[in-house]
Amino acid sequence: MENVNDSSSLREDPPLNPPSSNARKPGGWRAIKYILANESFEKLASMSLIANITVYLTTRYNLSGIFVVNVVNIWNGSSNVASLAGAFVSDAYLGRFRTLILGSISSILGMGAMTITASIYQLRPPTCKEPPHCPEPQSWQLGFLFLALALLSIGAGGIRPCNIAFGADQFDTKTAKGRAQLESFFNWWYFSFTVALVVALTIVVYIQTNVSWAIGFVIPTVCLAFSISIFLFGRHTYIYLKPQGSIFSDIAKVITASCRKCRVPVGPASEHSFYDPPLSTNASDQTQMILKLPHTNRFRFLDRSAIITSPDELDNQGKPKSGWRLCSIQQVEQLKCLVAILPVWITAIGTFMSVDQQNTFGVLQALQMDRSIGPKFKFSPGWLNIISMLALAIWIFFYERIYLPLAQKKSTRRNKRLTMQQRINTGIMLSIVSMLVSGIVEEHRRKSALRHGSYISPSSFALLLPQFFLSGLTEAFSAVSIMEFFTMQMPESMRTIAGAVFFLSLSISSYIGSLIVNIVHKATEKKAKSPWLGGHDLNQNRLNYYYYIIAGLGVLNLVYFNFFARRYVLVGRPGNGRKEMQLENPVLHGSRDQSECA
Repeated sequence: MENVNDSSSLREDPPLNPPSSNARKPGGWRAIKYILANESFEKLASMSLIANITVYLTTRYNLSGIFVVNVVNIWNGSSNVASLAGAFVSDAYLGRFRTLILGSISSILGMGAMTITASIYQLRPPTCKEPPHCPEPQSWQLGFLFLALALLSIGAGGIRPCNIAFGADQFDTKTAKGRAQLESFFNWWYFSFTVALVVALTIVVYIQTNVSWAIGFVIPTVCLAFSISIFLFGRHTYIYLKPQGSIFSDIAKVITASCRKCRVPVGPASEHSFYDPPLSTNASDQTQMILKLPHTNRFRFLDRSAIITSPDELDNQGKPKSGWRLCSIQQVEQLKCLVAILPVWITAIGTFMSVDQQNTFGVLQALQMDRSIGPKFKFSPGWLNIISMLALAIWIFFYERIYLPLAQKKSTRRNKRLTMQQRINTGIMLSIVSMLVSGIVEEHRRKSALRHGSYISPSSFALLLPQFFLSGLTEAFSAVSIMEFFTMQMPESMRTIAGAVFFLSLSISSYIGSLIVNIVHKATEKKAKSPWLGGHDLNQNRLNYYYYIIAGLGVLNLVYFNFFARRYVLVGRPGNGRKEMQLENPVLHGSRDQSECA
């Protein structure tokens, strides 16, 4: 990444007309209201498709079995991988604002194409009248469908890594007030996401499956149009940071240079001559500029890439002749920030695995339970996810609007927020309890069905509500705090990478969960009396044993976090004389023992 000699260049030029000279200071909650509104409409649109894509492909395209699973998994995986590409484009070339706009445009084009597939019957195979002997879609019909899904994946790649980071840019995290506001932003961001998801899972999904797929796809398309309009309407209130270059090329250079100098001894900094060119600063814009990272003593093996082993490594101007052999301390410390989040990233993957189980096996449990509410109405299994979202929203509202105001009135301490360690630990423990409850409920459901000799258990679906509620609380504690950790652990120039890493953890947790399902099925198919997983009838399986395995993995995750990963999340609270994360920039305070990325 090239050094910046003019701090004013760190500000991304707004793509549209700048605000007038008498406008209020940009950023803060004045800008956040537009960002949250944009996020709510965008998530309502995207989640209404994600929640019902399997049903659409099965009923309208006559896809079944492994084909549907492959299409959905590849689409979800591609969307998360696209987040890395979006982070690269944003940080290296376009900036977060422009990347969000282009991602939104791609999404609305993809959603519009999906609406066309639902409206024009020639784009789909004929309706299946005698399953399982259904007419297959033609290649060109699948091609148009895949084009629509590809546009949606590209849009997700531009939106997912940038929306959280762009919101974080609106606060000055070098003050206690700014850090508290940023934590509230993370909570309200997840709250708005949850509200949008509840609407998508109820109203929009109901319209899609019971009224019209065309109307059900028009609604999210219109929501995306609203999302873009609101985002552009608030353009004069935003803080814009200019892209600083490709962090990925810097990572490759640091790793390559470290390997090439693998025999160079690494000791105290005083024993080496590091390439550490200064970055000029502008005191008038210290709150939002990208500041130079100081040298730290962690991950010293990476320091080799910045050690000047010979004067011949520098040219006449004192710059490296080869960036693949000599890197700056700034480049090294940026890679250290990324390496430092990996232990907590592994914790995130382990925690999210339990949440994924409710979206699949929890719904399958509901299909084989009594879902009657009164004599005529039956509860839809897909609506159970609403319970998780409501649990998350209730906790965030209680924490922000009831717990914190009461705690601040009764205590003289400035900050009564739960520490990041406390929240992550609570989330992991809730994930374990959720799996144990799921196993107990499944054992009761199965015994009841076998006792009555029926495919549908007479047990009420209401027995599933506690495990879905616990799953929602798991997200409220772990997902919010881990997302906050990733974002605040990175310097401003890498916050988009943090968003991409968060969504990548969600993707990997799903893939690992699928791998465990296949391993358990293969291992128990021949050796056990009945396979724990597989087939179309849960009564013939032992799903409860599988839940207990996931709970056991949760216990290992809890031990791993407390004995290893938690050392990367400091304990103290901002404002109490200690910092949960070292966000104060050491250059401004004359210290070289801390790093902006802690």
